[in-house]
Amino acid sequence: MSKKEIRLVLSGLTCANCANKIENKVNNLDGVKEANLNFTTSTLIIESDGSTEKSDIIVKAKEIINKLEPEVKVYDKDEINIEVKSINRCNDGKCSLEHESDKDSHNHNENHGHTSHKQHSHSHEESHEHSHEHSHSDPVTLKENLRLIIGAIIFIVAALLDRDSVITIALFILSYLLIGGKVLLTAIKNIGRGEVFDENFLMTVATLGAFFIGEYPEGVAVMLFYEIGELFQSYAVNKSRKSITSLMNIRAEYANVIRGEKEEKVNPETVNIDEIIVVKPGERVPLDGIITEGTSFVDTSALTGESVPREIAKGEEILAGFINTNGVLKIKVTKSFKESTVSRILELVENASNKKAPTEKFITKFARYYTPVVVFSAIALAVIPPLVIKDASFNEWLSRALIFLVVSCPCALVVSIPLGLFAGIGGASRKGILVKGGNYLEALKDINTVVFDKTGTLTKGVFKVTEVNNVNIEKEELLRIAAISESLSNHPIAQSIIKEYGKEVDSKKLNNYKEISGHGVKTLLEDKQVLVGNYKLMEKFNIKYDKINSIGTIVHVAIDNEYKGNIVISDEIKEGSRDAIKGLKEIGVSQTIMLTGDNKNVAEKVSNLVGVDKVYSELLPGDKVEKVEEIINGNRSKGKVIFVGDGINDAPVLARADIGVAMGGIGSDAAIEAADVVLMKDDPEALVSAIKVARKTNKILWQNIIFALGVKILVMVLGALGMANMWEAVFADVGVTVIAVINSTRCLK
Repeated sequence: MSKKEIRLVLSGLTCANCANKIENKVNNLDGVKEANLNFTTSTLIIESDGSTEKSDIIVKAKEIINKLEPEVKVYDKDEINIEVKSINRCNDGKCSLEHESDKDSHNHNENHGHTSHKQHSHSHEESHEHSHEHSHSDPVTLKENLRLIIGAIIFIVAALLDRDSVITIALFILSYLLIGGKVLLTAIKNIGRGEVFDENFLMTVATLGAFFIGEYPEGVAVMLFYEIGELFQSYAVNKSRKSITSLMNIRAEYANVIRGEKEEKVNPETVNIDEIIVVKPGERVPLDGIITEGTSFVDTSALTGESVPREIAKGEEILAGFINTNGVLKIKVTKSFKESTVSRILELVENASNKKAPTEKFITKFARYYTPVVVFSAIALAVIPPLVIKDASFNEWLSRALIFLVVSCPCALVVSIPLGLFAGIGGASRKGILVKGGNYLEALKDINTVVFDKTGTLTKGVFKVTEVNNVNIEKEELLRIAAISESLSNHPIAQSIIKEYGKEVDSKKLNNYKEISGHGVKTLLEDKQVLVGNYKLMEKFNIKYDKINSIGTIVHVAIDNEYKGNIVISDEIKEGSRDAIKGLKEIGVSQTIMLTGDNKNVAEKVSNLVGVDKVYSELLPGDKVEKVEEIINGNRSKGKVIFVGDGINDAPVLARADIGVAMGGIGSDAAIEAADVVLMKDDPEALVSAIKVARKTNKILWQNIIFALGVKILVMVLGALGMANMWEAVFADVGVTVIAVINSTRCLK
């Protein structure tokens, strides 16, 4: 995390519209470069420009939050993460240290649907001390539900009595105060804070307006329907939050560490690098490390989306977040908890809200103007027609205007849009696709050109002997001689020949060993002169050799100036590469291109095998950047250009493309830093899934926008024509919000 970045946790924030107002005001503070409030995780991320002290920005931000949402508790996330409280527990005279931060965090998470921060012990208690006064508050107390139930009963009794009697009117007023008293009180407080265009105030004016024109039953019924709708809305939002955050609940709660002769169960944050931890069957791996003892199958789906268990053994790397399925593993820790793969992934996904999609920015801006426009339209509707239309009833037009007030809150949009984007990012992470921001998720839907690096992307990046072509010698003998001759070299080509031979090689058998740069090796082996190298080596010693048309590097072998054959070493094409290219074509990607530093012959053969449209070969890393720029400049359509690389050697190109996608980014700092999207499993087909997730998410967002605005505009038009009542207006507010929120959760799948 950047030193200029401030993270504040807003415990108890349940109003998306208020979140937008907070974000807008914090963005206007001196010293703030950009502020983004993630409503789903209740986290305010502030990027400072360095001109103002961090503490001053935090104080001013807290003032804004306390003014707009006085019941919300604000915590500095950095301080929460630093403070790890401990308690001494003694049994039989022996004391052990147990850390409580995870326990507090777990308790807090259950109450607020937030997974990413550690909470002070007092914060958990405080979260129960208040009940948020905003109408979106979480309906958890019996008192709240009892108030609504009693109010509803009194309303039903009043509705059955004589409408014009004083007792009936008194009962309507009593039921109204019971049902909507909290809304009234909050509206008054908000007016005092200068928040006039607030949902509470608008509902208060609308329902009191109904009382003013003598529509007592309608005024109470609308408030009752509104409050019930808020209960459903609060439930839907909280359920959606939990659904999304549960996807990222992949941290281990404890680690079994060996200290001295004993095994201790401790908080993973307290485990040091090089300590040995034990992971038993069914347990989640808490930290990155190297296996020192044991073999097992591990479930990697939480990180890669890969459902097939992977076998893992001594000497192999294992990552935090994997689940051990059968054997007992001992692991030497290589990274601290904060630097572990799972922690970095969770931080990346959470920070995705820091880069908002154009649709979300549009809705945020739209919400600022929508409410005032509708409110002033309501005033005009109440005042102008009675003045210009003969015999027009003021009460009738006021009633129509009140409908405008009820539908003037943009909650359906400001709740469902960010929720849908975060759900889309969460759903993608479940498939092993890490998207660094809503802006990249939205841009993915518009891809029309995909540029691939070859090595490590479309191919495995591992050299392997694919052909042994012998001439007047046994294949095994040809491999033996080549392996021994190459045994003093560390070159990947040499190592692949030794590996293919598979037996012990004795380099002491070599005499007069000479490595000829750019050509190969000349040596004496068992009193025979051996030449192992490329065609240039053969030509240098005037040896006639077979010219073969195979993909890969060709190593020729000659013994005592007699040609004995060749060994072809090539980089294997990934199983999913051809299907990935085919899948991209099927979803409408118009052009696929491959860039490589390999020679033209190899490049064209690989491109033909995988099915890309164009190939550019013999490119240096700098050439790749220029080529991508040329492709972008030549792309006349509105579509985006993706570059897909291994994330390590291709950082400049990843940064230059419209969207940089890193392949097989597990545990790779370079991949996560350089790319906008990281495909955790080393499979190019995941790119097709990423584009599909982006398109589905965008489709759902626009469904919500069209549905919400369509219903609201329809109700306003019908209301202005006298063909809709306030019941329909309330549905256009809270009912539409509930439906939009539920629809947004489809992005998870």
